[in-house]
Amino acid sequence: MPMPAEGKFAIRRRSRVPGVMITQYVEELPSGCTTPDFIRKPIALTIQEGKLAFFKAVVNGNPVPEVSWGRNKGDISNPTKYVSRHDEKNGEYILEIPNVDSDQADTYKCLVINPFGKAVCTAALNVIEVGFKKRKPAPKSDPEEFRKMLKKTVVKRKQKQTNEEEIDPRFWEVLLSATKKDYERICREYGVTDFRWMLRKLNQKKKEREAEQSKYVEKVHSMKPIEVKTDGTAEFELDMKLKDPNSTILLYKDGEMLDYGDGTDDSTKHNMQKFGETYLFSIRDVGPEDAGLYQVDVEEANMFSTSLTLPDVEFTGVLKDTKVVEGQDAVFECALSDPVPQITWCANDISVEHGDKYDVTVSEDKQVHKLTVKNCTKDDKGVYTAIAGLRSSQGTLVVKDDPNACGESEDELARRLAEEKDRLQRENKEAARRAQAEKDEAARKAQTERDEADRRAQAEQDKAARRAQAELDEVARKTQEEQDEAARKAQEEQDEAARRAQAERDEAARRAKAEREAAEMMAAMAAGKDGENGSGGSSLGDGNEGDGTGKDIKGGDGTLRDGKGDGFDLDGSGGDGSGDKRKKRARVIELVPNSIIDTGVHFLNGLADTAANVGESAELSCKLSSEDKTGLWYKDGKKLESKDGITIVKDGAHHKLIIHDCQERDAGKYKFEAEGRKSEATLIVEDPPKIDADALSKFSEPVVVKAGENASFKLQFSGKEPIKIQWFKEDEELLQGHSVKIEKSSAHTRLLLTKCQRKDTGEIKIKIKNEFATVEATSKLIVLDRPTPPQGPVEIVESTLSAIEFKWRPPKDDGGCPLTNYNLERQQLGRNTWTKIGDILGQPTYRDRNIDCGRKYCYRIRAKNSEGFSDVMTTSDIAAGILAFPGSPAPPKIVSAFKDCINLAWLPPPSTRGGSLIGYNLEKRKKGSNLWSQANPKDDPIRDKKYAVKDVIEGAEYEFRVSAINTCGPGEPSGPSECAIARDPKKPPGKVKYLRITGSSYTSLSLSWTKPTEVRGEEDEAKGYFVEIRPAEQVEWSRYNTNAVIQTSFTVVGLKSMAMYWVRVIATNEGGEGLPQSFDNYIISMPPPVKPKFTDKKMKSFMVVKAGNTVRVSVSFEASPLPDITWLKDGVPVAKHVTITSFEKGSQLFIYTSELSDTGLYMVNVKNMVGQDTFAIEIRVTDDPKPPGPVELEQNVHGSVTLSWTPSPDEKRDNHLHYMVMKRDSVKQTWRTVVDRLFNNKFTVINILPGREYNFRVFAKNDIGLSEPSVSPVWGTTKQREKFTCSLPVLRTLDFQAAPKFIVSLKLHTAPPGYECYMTCAATGNPTPHVTWYHNNVSLNTNPNYYITNVCGVCSLLILRVGPKDMGEYKVVAESPLGLDECSTKLMVKE
Repeated sequence: MPMPAEGKFAIRRRSRVPGVMITQYVEELPSGCTTPDFIRKPIALTIQEGKLAFFKAVVNGNPVPEVSWGRNKGDISNPTKYVSRHDEKNGEYILEIPNVDSDQADTYKCLVINPFGKAVCTAALNVIEVGFKKRKPAPKSDPEEFRKMLKKTVVKRKQKQTNEEEIDPRFWEVLLSATKKDYERICREYGVTDFRWMLRKLNQKKKEREAEQSKYVEKVHSMKPIEVKTDGTAEFELDMKLKDPNSTILLYKDGEMLDYGDGTDDSTKHNMQKFGETYLFSIRDVGPEDAGLYQVDVEEANMFSTSLTLPDVEFTGVLKDTKVVEGQDAVFECALSDPVPQITWCANDISVEHGDKYDVTVSEDKQVHKLTVKNCTKDDKGVYTAIAGLRSSQGTLVVKDDPNACGESEDELARRLAEEKDRLQRENKEAARRAQAEKDEAARKAQTERDEADRRAQAEQDKAARRAQAELDEVARKTQEEQDEAARKAQEEQDEAARRAQAERDEAARRAKAEREAAEMMAAMAAGKDGENGSGGSSLGDGNEGDGTGKDIKGGDGTLRDGKGDGFDLDGSGGDGSGDKRKKRARVIELVPNSIIDTGVHFLNGLADTAANVGESAELSCKLSSEDKTGLWYKDGKKLESKDGITIVKDGAHHKLIIHDCQERDAGKYKFEAEGRKSEATLIVEDPPKIDADALSKFSEPVVVKAGENASFKLQFSGKEPIKIQWFKEDEELLQGHSVKIEKSSAHTRLLLTKCQRKDTGEIKIKIKNEFATVEATSKLIVLDRPTPPQGPVEIVESTLSAIEFKWRPPKDDGGCPLTNYNLERQQLGRNTWTKIGDILGQPTYRDRNIDCGRKYCYRIRAKNSEGFSDVMTTSDIAAGILAFPGSPAPPKIVSAFKDCINLAWLPPPSTRGGSLIGYNLEKRKKGSNLWSQANPKDDPIRDKKYAVKDVIEGAEYEFRVSAINTCGPGEPSGPSECAIARDPKKPPGKVKYLRITGSSYTSLSLSWTKPTEVRGEEDEAKGYFVEIRPAEQVEWSRYNTNAVIQTSFTVVGLKSMAMYWVRVIATNEGGEGLPQSFDNYIISMPPPVKPKFTDKKMKSFMVVKAGNTVRVSVSFEASPLPDITWLKDGVPVAKHVTITSFEKGSQLFIYTSELSDTGLYMVNVKNMVGQDTFAIEIRVTDDPKPPGPVELEQNVHGSVTLSWTPSPDEKRDNHLHYMVMKRDSVKQTWRTVVDRLFNNKFTVINILPGREYNFRVFAKNDIGLSEPSVSPVWGTTKQREKFTCSLPVLRTLDFQAAPKFIVSLKLHTAPPGYECYMTCAATGNPTPHVTWYHNNVSLNTNPNYYITNVCGVCSLLILRVGPKDMGEYKVVAESPLGLDECSTKLMVKE
């Protein structure tokens, strides 16, 4: 995969997903291409030892990126420990770690790369050790060992503190919104152990977050983390007061923004509801895919983060029902299949936490969870639920009266009264909150219902159109099939007729030939002598036996009893009738001519496999070549006759076997045999499900019930078992449940729906299926109920001094039966009573004439059907007798303009403000003038929504505006229209001139042209231009620019590479479009042709790679059109494990794991229609050489040694392998190279001096490096020495005493509070000086808070925990009888 070269461009930025870093390789991304990014990043794991651990990631990017995994402290190349795979169905890249071990706890990295960039993220794996572990031995009491251990601790802590990038960013997001009691649990989940460092960083991040939040909110508090409820939803909430109520509130999951509803639509997955300053977020139908980090942002500031964890566990031990006596404790206990640190407990669907009333405990292995309800009372009874991930378990708590209690004390009674009072207060607050919420939702529901009605109407129209189109398509298809079938049958009939005619002609020719041969044989017999050659008999017909005696010879129709001879039939297959002492005749002729030639019977049409249903008739038929032949029918080897429901029919050459009323016993293999010819076929008797017509008709009748009643559907059927029965309601399968009961048997089924509601109305369908077929039947369930309330909003038709008229929309659901009327009530604003108006028949509109001017009225409307009244819809206040002028219409549109008339049209105003429209006033003004004049007569309003203005001056430019008039008067005028010139329409322009191409690429095309010539009276001046293109394989032109361009040049982009296009340009003006000007030939989207040429001057021609490493060879070139790229290795195509990646301006050869066999000369050829270019690179894959064999030494010449050794095993497969020899003598004691690049296995070393010992080493070398040496035996020679005498000097005693002196001084130290500080220095002196440490001139040698050592003159001082009191000057004094010396330093403590 391409990486940015050194010094090339690279942009680093953060992803929207927290903790992901993206590096972009190019400055500008090509159109349609993106850098890699994470849609869902892998999350940190805390898992028990021995379990299966896995990380999942979902990525995107164009081109599709490659994903790889790694870890910080080790590799993941072992396939038994690490398995990397890609789930194509879910688009997930998965790293699995089976049977996880504590050694695999580490930070894992996911790397995503494509040619334009890379994205990196990390996730921590924490492993919980189980079982007994061998403890390490305690450190010895040796101070030196203790000092080393302390030094280790210091290094480890600093690394842990500074390596913040390894921590999952989700850790801080969750921690910032968590309570203090959850800090320890969150740190344990994310593997953070340094709590002091965590608290310091957390305080810093809280300040930064509060500064960001203060820009948009005044305060944020009461944040409740996400919890899974008993109804399958998950909720979390927070209280915040926004500075700007219109601020945007955003919801994210794992960095991806989510759309959410307001809770009114049941189909919305994510919802947000607002109750005052409380924001409640909910997730419906929680599933495994909903797990992740949820964030609430206001504009760009994060307000709250909470993590939803859904462990995949099962309940191995469920909750049990518990009965306790009042005052005792109740315990609920459950067991899980895997460790879970914390689960959710609910009491009567309300979550509970550890406190005074409830005690929540977890076992050490995190698999057993307990809830203790302390001091149970009657209020504690109910259903208790334990929720772990997506699983839940419930148990019931029953609280009995205490039999030993004779009465309650006054304190107990007071306590109960206080609790009851608190409960009532809570219920009142909850009721008020819900009432406010319902009121807020009413307006949202009204708007939602209107939108839903519009959507359904549009959907019905689309559905009707699709049905009509489908019906037309089906009619056309059937017509075409019928025509094809008729043509096929006609062709078959023609072929059959031709075949029969040919057969008849062949038969006539055969008979004529046989008659001619018979005539010739009769003539030959007449000319011959009687009884010549003692011929026997000849047979006519089918005789095939002869005994050779001439007596009783069986030969068919003719026999010869007294002679000896041969018996023959017509085709030469007769028996042998040769006589004694006579030779067999060489020629066979008939004694009696036979003009009847029979070739035997055969089948023209054989039997075919047939399938029939039980109770129906089945027919097997075949056709013979002869009408005179008869045959026999067999079933499973038994002969059949026409009886017992079987009829055998012979109709000429046609033979039929008809089986009436087929049953399962009739199934089997049937055979027809005639004259030794056979034909077989299999009869399959099927018994598919069948429904009686009367039962189906009765079932299809709709079932009508009232709300709350039961509905029953019955159906009888027949068919072979096993039979599968399925019931559906509105295409959704019904399953056995609380309100659905299904009865099944082999002959009937029954569906019972209990306590039906209006929403249960719909189509009921049953499917009955067995191995042969599936049948369906449909019915309809109609549940009658009261109608829903009438729909708003109420539209004010008229509000004048004399009447109020308004209308509303009918109910969304009429309850299953027609509406009879509407019931209205009225209340005057300021009064408490409602006045009954009565029932209104007909349309949903009402006109109230009994009004007082200036008053406001409110109306309540209910719909009525045969089942009763609907709920009430209350209108808003409607004022009577108030002047309300109509709204402003939209600016008028110019329809057409002429020199003496301008035609305009407009739309009515959106609101009439209570009065009916009377008409419109139209005004005009010249462009640039501020004076408007009325175009229509002042006392004659325009009744229509169009008008022709004739009072215009030719050539002048005008603007127009319109105002609506109702019973109260004219309203505000509209905005001015577009300018219109009073002149006759212009003529369209002519063709553009000199259309040419100025530039092109694979995706764009640049054009230029000259404007068309203006011809007075025929072609006017062009005001703009349109460019149209058409792919060569299409017939329709598509306009590229929707608005006309003024320039005489244009660039078309977004073309397909190397595609062919037709291009044309059309000029346009106010008079219309002119004729198009196009090119004579199609245009190919490609840049100008360029011969392939390699552009990188620094490409290497030789490369050495160690075996097992990655090989990557990249080449850059320029070529147009796109060339064909071919890679060869030693003149043949590269192997399958070599990956070739080619792109527009380059190509890459990639070998993930190289082998020795990959060595060779690689050649890349870049070729297109213009030319080609070739580049070659030699790649040598080798490994560290193996050492040569043992080295032997031999002396052939005095003063030299010959070394010989066994070749290295790699010498045969590596022609670059050579040897290097080194020597060392006993005098110089250094190794020196004697020879290098030696390609044989023997070498003679000269200049070997006597009296010295020599060592030799032989190395094998290749392009990678040296092998391990092969060491020779020690070689030595003796030297004849002469006697040597010397006189020793007189020895004198030396004085080694020296005064104390510091040779290494103390250094300046700066340490943070709570950390260790280690000071060292070195002093010399003889005798050994005594060392004393001072802090601010106070001796420390006897202070136990400091650890002081003096080893071999190295003086050390260790302060375990640095504090402010440790600041100051530290001094070391070394003294002896010969003197003293000192050195000092200062310790600074960071704040």
